Amino acid sequence: MDTNYSVYDIANWFLFKDSMTPKKLQKLCFYAQAWSNALFDKKMISDTQFEAWAHGPVSPELYRKYKGYRWNSIEKEEKISFEIDEMTNDLLESVWITYGDKSANELEALTHVEAPWISARSRAGASEGGSCSEAIADEDMKNYYRSIYAGD
Repeated sequence: MDTNYSVYDIANWFLFKDSMTPKKLQKLCFYAQAWSNALFDKKMISDTQFEAWAHGPVSPELYRKYKGYRWNSIEKEEKISFEIDEMTNDLLESVWITYGDKSANELEALTHVEAPWISARSRAGASEGGSCSEAIADEDMKNYYRSIYAGD
């Protein structure tokens, strides 16, 4: 598995599947990173750290790129604009099958009951709904998602 993907590459992959809001895109990219940590013990995305923002995990870089869309959908991509290895593609397909049919709000609610986001906000002493830029630890992602993995 290649681990030199940018958050923009992974976002492009999901946007090739469908148009979606920035919030949903953030959560799908987070789950790609989380499950890569859990299943392969390495990060898929090399150029960002997901932070425990009020509405769930957020890549600040991805946020800056798409913040102009606000609550509107980002248009579907016509093609995947980068080379992707098979293991990474398979993992992204699994993330898409598992989470792709959920709304942005459903994904936000899901991340809010999962340990990695809760732990990061707790470390920062963030109040419910308060701003927080604490990074979500790779080790927390790995341990939590590995613990809920049903296997295949």
